[in-house]
Amino acid sequence: MSMQSSHLIIRNFQHQRRRSKMEFVPEESKHLREDCSTLIVPALSIGNVGQLTADLMVSSMDAERVGYLDDPYVLPCVGNDAYGPLPQGILSLTLEVYESHSNVLSILQQRSPVVKGRMFEFAKNLADFVAGIGKKHVVILSSLDFRMWQNVDMSSGLQMYYVSSANADGTDENCEQLGWKKLKEYDPSQKHWKQLSHLAEGNITGEDILSDEDEQEENYYASLPFAALFSFLKAKGLKVTCLLCYCSEGDNISDAFQLAEAVSKFLKLSHPTSGEKWRVPLSWKTLYGPPPDVSIF
Repeated sequence: MSMQSSHLIIRNFQHQRRRSKMEFVPEESKHLREDCSTLIVPALSIGNVGQLTADLMVSSMDAERVGYLDDPYVLPCVGNDAYGPLPQGILSLTLEVYESHSNVLSILQQRSPVVKGRMFEFAKNLADFVAGIGKKHVVILSSLDFRMWQNVDMSSGLQMYYVSSANADGTDENCEQLGWKKLKEYDPSQKHWKQLSHLAEGNITGEDILSDEDEQEENYYASLPFAALFSFLKAKGLKVTCLLCYCSEGDNISDAFQLAEAVSKFLKLSHPTSGEKWRVPLSWKTLYGPPPDVSIF
């Protein structure tokens, strides 16, 4: 490679990093459908339950990939075919957009974390993009740290929590009818949630909401990615619903199945008539490595 070519590549890379907006790159001969007005978005958190749930939904609803999102605030990554049923060498990238035509539903899959300290920029970019393509309802999927859970009640299985933009206090009648509880730690009048709202509306800057270490526990929920996404999407006038569950780090496949069931009930989704309701993605076969060698026991 010549020195001139090397300099050209470096300049192109620097230009890409200077970009501040999110861009959509469509698959060949594909485009975003206007009738898919609801968007599923996983928010990265403990156990990656939101991402696992997005995987299940893409795999089980015959969703097709329509393109990619390119954003300067998300770390790049690349992997092999995630869904199968047989590996065909189709590369998976950082941010992918899928659509299920039968459910008029779009699904965003995020495969790598946001650059440290850039969550607000990413949330703003995503909110601008989502509002710009005409989405009406965004459902954010996230997990919460089990250690922060108070008044634990597992008598009826995994308890679902939610936060909604339907009402100012975060409540939603549809969620309540499904037996879910509003996340009590969401209080729009509380300091950190109020600052997030002001930031999303452009009234303050990110430096204004840096918290003291003494407030770390109080600030836990408002500091999570789902909170930033919720605030920025809500500020765009979109209907936003966060579906949340508590979990611990480890094998979180069962949590993903339960969260997927919750999304299915909430949005009244249909599934292909053949086969099982939830189709395990190809990539999950090596999700937690091979089973232990029985000879060691």
